[in-house]
Amino acid sequence: MIEWLSKPWPWYVAGPLIGLTVPLLLILGNKSFGISSSLRHICAACIPANIPFFKYNWRKESWNLVFVAGVLLGGIVAGTWLQNPDPISLNPKLVAELSSYGVETPQGLLPLDLFNWPALLTAKGLFLMVLGGILVGFGTRYAGGCTSGHAIMGLSTLQFPSLVATCCFMAGGFAMSNLLIPFILKL
Repeated sequence: MIEWLSKPWPWYVAGPLIGLTVPLLLILGNKSFGISSSLRHICAACIPANIPFFKYNWRKESWNLVFVAGVLLGGIVAGTWLQNPDPISLNPKLVAELSSYGVETPQGLLPLDLFNWPALLTAKGLFLMVLGGILVGFGTRYAGGCTSGHAIMGLSTLQFPSLVATCCFMAGGFAMSNLLIPFILKL
């Protein structure tokens, strides 16, 4: 059982399981799936400031905080006891493309010469980690939610703003990976 859990699940198993969360949440209490709103709930619960954005009944959404805690706990369990011992194999075309930009082949999921503390103070590090993080946070608030909330919950409940947001997420991802990342990696 542990061996089966530690292997990547095929799309036809993982996809429907993720998709089934939508009707389950709707049936169990007309709840909306999403992760980004939990930061607002945490701030409303922990910051006693008189900020209008945080003045609402966050206790009504406390189930979302339990959900996020479960996601965090699940990640810890999976990373501690269910990790796959096999080395990560990257597509040879990706390795060749990264090498053409002077990025060494990563030992894991992230190239250490791009994503580490010393690299944070370089031009590449500022673009990729700092500016990228700010843009993701801003985009999440501007779009009224994150990719999971819009693409999973919003599309399945036929919300037109979620369709627009998901199309923009995809277009932004394509533009970033094909146009901006090659430019940034040449810095």
